[in-house]
Amino acid sequence: MSHDDETPPSTPHRRARPQKKRHVGRWILVGLLVIVLGAGGTGWWYYEHLNGNLKGVDLSKQLDEATRPKKAVAAGDATNLLVLGSDSRSGDNGKLDAGNVSGARSDTALLVHIPEGRQKAVAVSIPRDTLVDRPECEKHDGGKLPAAHRVMFNSVYSLAGPACVVKTVEKLSDVRVDHLVEVDFAGFKGLVDAIGGVTVTTDEDIHDSKSGFDLPKGTHKLNGTDSLKFVRTRYGHGDGSDLGRIGLQQQFLLALLSEVKKQDLLGSPTKAIKMANSATKALTTDEDLASLTSLAKFARSMRGIDPNTMETIMMPVAYDKQDPNRVVPAEPQVTQLWKAIRNDVDIPESAKKSPASGG
Repeated sequence: MSHDDETPPSTPHRRARPQKKRHVGRWILVGLLVIVLGAGGTGWWYYEHLNGNLKGVDLSKQLDEATRPKKAVAAGDATNLLVLGSDSRSGDNGKLDAGNVSGARSDTALLVHIPEGRQKAVAVSIPRDTLVDRPECEKHDGGKLPAAHRVMFNSVYSLAGPACVVKTVEKLSDVRVDHLVEVDFAGFKGLVDAIGGVTVTTDEDIHDSKSGFDLPKGTHKLNGTDSLKFVRTRYGHGDGSDLGRIGLQQQFLLALLSEVKKQDLLGSPTKAIKMANSATKALTTDEDLASLTSLAKFARSMRGIDPNTMETIMMPVAYDKQDPNRVVPAEPQVTQLWKAIRNDVDIPESAKKSPASGG
């Protein structure tokens, strides 16, 4: 059975709640500064320890430069960052969920566009149930995964890993991906626990019979384990669709970053170190970011981003005519969206409206 077949079909969708603006925190940079400025050998030991936590993917070896999208002249030094949330359901991850799904998956994918000047940013969520054309890729064992038409977007990671997801996103959008950041969900749990939990408010009960996660409507402070179940839940929220889950993930992202922003990291080096340790354990990046020095430099380049100018939107999709439980990129909205990002111009409001908007 293919990974496509293993993924339970989604149900018909309802309208999503209005999108909210999102803030990209700079807590990694603050944590690193605390560590680097630490006294004597202890600070250096922590630096080396955290540096060793990071894992890198050499995209230059797995992607053919000749076939990758070229950066538009109009884009200047704009940067596109692909953020993946990986969810293997094995090892530590397997202990965090009652689900029984084999193989590694990417349940979350965001293409974050940071315009020239680094004063604002937009993150585009790509629904996991989107049917896409997958290019030929290198598999985990070094063999070739042939190109395929109309495959589930989230199956790409399962079959060939993050480099193939980069290649697929570039084929889908014709947008050059400059950097990759993958966050392992087990490490995500550690990060939430390190900051003492995250507060969320829901306006409806969540009863996910598949995972056993129950959350009455209202305000709750979630620990790492419950936070992971919150962002994973699908069948216990709204219409049970992947598009609805994107709304929960975006809500949690805002709550998490707001909590981090409230933390007094400079006044609590111990907490900063715990957060940085959890974060670096959870991260896999492209080869250019796979060191604390590079990661800190990248974080510093985004210090000018105003939280009030950053937003998260969903890639416009429509229900597939052959399978209403799947979605496909919606035209002409998606063409307008990718063209605006390629040329580093404002995204038209019309390009943010999705015909399929379950939530």
